[in-house]
Amino acid sequence: MKNQQIAVIGAGLMGHGIALCLARAGQYVAITDPMPEARATVAARISDSLSLLGVGPTETGKVLKRIEICDTIGGAVRRADIVIEAAPEKMAMKQAIFAEVEAHAPETCILASNTSVMPITQIMGGLRLRHRALGTHWWNPPHIVPLVEVTRTEWTDDATLVATMALLADAGKTPVRVERDVPGFIGNRLQHALWREAISLVERGICDAAAVDTVVKASFGRRLAVLGPLENADLVGTDLTLDIHDNVLADLEDSHQPSPYLRALVAEGRLGFKSGQGFHSWTEAERTALRAKVAKHLLALQDMLGPEPDQKTDGANPVTMN
Repeated sequence: MKNQQIAVIGAGLMGHGIALCLARAGQYVAITDPMPEARATVAARISDSLSLLGVGPTETGKVLKRIEICDTIGGAVRRADIVIEAAPEKMAMKQAIFAEVEAHAPETCILASNTSVMPITQIMGGLRLRHRALGTHWWNPPHIVPLVEVTRTEWTDDATLVATMALLADAGKTPVRVERDVPGFIGNRLQHALWREAISLVERGICDAAAVDTVVKASFGRRLAVLGPLENADLVGTDLTLDIHDNVLADLEDSHQPSPYLRALVAEGRLGFKSGQGFHSWTEAERTALRAKVAKHLLALQDMLGPEPDQKTDGANPVTMN
């Protein structure tokens, strides 16, 4: 598994973290970005992220020696075993990137998109060799959050899926298979189902935004890192779960459109951290403190929990989640 040649397309927040993880795991990484500033600063940003992880200068130097910064996509992918695209969430851009990748990369290499919600089938539909293409949704920040959702399309062959799962597991990630290419894959479908109900509670005047966030953080949110929703359903009993659903589901938000309340926030320029106003009001000091708190929490969880034992894979028998 070691000393493979990985190309990462995009040197921003996601791309630099992906490159860091794979280089630290013993792979060679060629990273590129169309923005000269991103290429010029990526090594420093990788060093900063490694420092946040508690990595010393000696190991940091070893990691950086495994990363080559390339000016062009062609130069980054010419010897690649796997190409991981981490560009902005714009369909035309991703399609153009993979067209260029396919023109320069070996025909044997795996092509992966890091999109969080966009259909992998649509991104990869124009490729000539579609059997080697799939999605790898790394969660932000990719060098701290262990999950990677590996999404196959109707064309993805088993060898491509197994090899990708094995590479990710070897890098210390927790890969799960998504067998059908659906919007949002697994994690974002679950996350935004919660967000839809959270927004609805505020919109309907049931409580304010602070109450919603407090309830989640002070109750079931504390269990989620060690007790998934279906494990919890088994713990309390599927009979009790059914009784609760009989009483609650009919009153939950089930709109298939974004909330008018959310649309109004955006129209008013209340964009959250970007503008200082959203569901909450944010000063710069509060934004900085919350980002630091989240990073500290994720690192503490990583040290305490490590990878999920039942999510490990040797590549031949990977975990499947539909």
